Amino acid sequence: MAIERTFSIIKPDATRRNLTGKVVAKFEDAGLRVIASKRIQMSREQAEGFYAVHKERPFFGELVDFMISEPVIVQVLEGENAIAKNREVMGATNPADADAGTIRKEFALSIGENTVHGSDAANTAAEEIKFFFADAELVG
Repeated sequence: MAIERTFSIIKPDATRRNLTGKVVAKFEDAGLRVIASKRIQMSREQAEGFYAVHKERPFFGELVDFMISEPVIVQVLEGENAIAKNREVMGATNPADADAGTIRKEFALSIGENTVHGSDAANTAAEEIKFFFADAELVG
């Protein structure tokens, strides 16, 4: 199995409810290791840039407003098949469809306030990591 890195955001709905530690524990319990992490207040420009792929979608403005509403935790996770493992631990985007024990099933408030973001592929993970972290900040 391959050791990979993936990108994760603990979203405003979770930081507002002080769930950061519980969310990180889920990742760590699944065998993922946090190799970079910082709490930031995302600017509108950062949120619009990060989610630019969704710019033409009707929910774009609401998504940006949500992501800048409270601090977030941006982090890099490392482990065997980290991308797939992260997505498994997160659960389905819609918490109603998420499996028991996943982050979204346990903590998400709605499909929009779904607690976490995770990269969906190796190339996306690399881009997302570089968006928020310099190489020197990855200290795995």
